[in-house]
Amino acid sequence: MTTTAPVSAGLFYGWRVVAGAFVLATFGWGMGFYGPPVFLSVVSTERDWSLGLVSSAITVHYLAGALIAGNLPALNRRLGVAGATKAAALALGVGVFAWSIASSPWQLFAAALLSGAGWSAMSAAAVNAIVSPWFVRTRPAALAMAYNGASIGGVIFSPLWVAAIAALGFPVAAAAIGLVMLATMWTLATFVFSRTPQQMGLAPDGDAPGSTAPPSPATSRPRLPGSLLWRDWRFLTLAAAMAFGLFAQIGLTSHLFSLLTPALGAQHAGLAMGLATALAIGGRTVTGWVMPLRADRRLIAGVSYALQLAGSLVLAAALGSSVPLLLLGVVLFGLGFGNATSLPPLIAQVDFAPEDTARVVPLIVAISQASYAFAPAAFGLIRELAPHAEAAYGAAPALFLAAAFVQGLAIAAMLAGRPTRA
Repeated sequence: MTTTAPVSAGLFYGWRVVAGAFVLATFGWGMGFYGPPVFLSVVSTERDWSLGLVSSAITVHYLAGALIAGNLPALNRRLGVAGATKAAALALGVGVFAWSIASSPWQLFAAALLSGAGWSAMSAAAVNAIVSPWFVRTRPAALAMAYNGASIGGVIFSPLWVAAIAALGFPVAAAAIGLVMLATMWTLATFVFSRTPQQMGLAPDGDAPGSTAPPSPATSRPRLPGSLLWRDWRFLTLAAAMAFGLFAQIGLTSHLFSLLTPALGAQHAGLAMGLATALAIGGRTVTGWVMPLRADRRLIAGVSYALQLAGSLVLAAALGSSVPLLLLGVVLFGLGFGNATSLPPLIAQVDFAPEDTARVVPLIVAISQASYAFAPAAFGLIRELAPHAEAAYGAAPALFLAAAFVQGLAIAAMLAGRPTRA
C-alpha cells in the first residue's frame, strides 16, 4: 500500500527536486563532459601516450555512456532513481580516479568504460527522468533550470580541474573531487530524489490534488510499443535532429578555443568561451520560461539551430582575423547552444504518449551521444585536410562551414517531423 507524506505549505517540493537536479547536472557534466578534455592533455603528457590513443579512450567514454543512457529506464526501474544516481556517482568517481592512475592503455580504456557509464546516468536523460514526474505544464521552465547546471559545470570544473591537478597531482585531485561529488550525490539521492509525487500526495506543477490540468496534446497520441517506435517518423526525425545538432555543436566547441586564440589571445579567447556559456544559460532559461504550453516546439528548435548555423557562417566569414565578426559568431552560436540539449526532451513530451516519452528521451540522448563521440575527431580531420587555409588565415573556415552544413541537416530533420496541417 502506498503511503503519503503530509503536504506542507510553501514552496512546491518539485522545485527542490529541480535544485537537486541542477547540482547533479553540475557534477555530471563537470566530471564526465568537461573533465575528459583536461584529462586528455594530462594523461598524454604524463604517460607519454599519443593524443590519438587518449582521444580514443574519450570516444569509448562517450560510447559507453550512450549504451547506458539508452537503458536508463530499465536501470531506474530496477534500482529506483535514487539507487541509480548513487551507482552512477560511484562509477563516475571511481572511473575518473582510474583515469588518473592508469599505467597501461588497457587500464585507461577500462577506466573510460566505467567513467562513461557513470557520466551518462548523471546527464541529460537522468535529469529528465528526475524532473519530469513533478511537472507537466511548467516542465519547460523546470528542465531549463535543471539543465543550466550543465553549463555551470563547465564554468566551475574546467578551471577547477586544471588548478587542482597542477596543485595536487591528478590522482589526489581526482580522489578529492570525486569524494565531494559522491557525498553530495549520495545526500541528494537519499533525501530528495528518493521521493515521488505519489508518495507525498502531490500533483504535478504544485496544483491542488485532484485538480484538472489542461489536457496535453500528447494525451491523444497512440502508443508505440516495442519496435513500432523505431518506425515512427516523429521519433526518427527527432533523434536525427538532436544527433546532428549536438554533433556540430560538440565538434565546433572542441576546436573553437584554439581557433579564437590567434586573433583574441588566450585570455580573451577564454572570455569569449565564457560568454558563449553565459548566453547558453540565458537562451535556455528564456526559452523555458516564455515558451507557451502549446507552442510549436519543433519550430522553436529549428530557430535555435538556425542561430547556431548563422554563428558558424559568421565565424567562417571572419577568416580568423576580424574580431567583431568572431565575437558576433560566438554570440549567435551561444544563444542556441543550451537549447540543443533541453528542447528535444520537451518536444518528446508533446510528440509522444506519456508512456512512450520515458523511452524516447533516453534513446534520443543515447543516439546523439553515440554520434557526437566522434565529432571532435571528425572536425580535427577537417582541419588536417585543409592546412593551407589555417596557415593563411589562422583559422579553419572549412570547419565552420562543415558545422553550418550539419546544423542545416538538424534544422531539416527537426522541421520534417512537424505534423502536417490540412
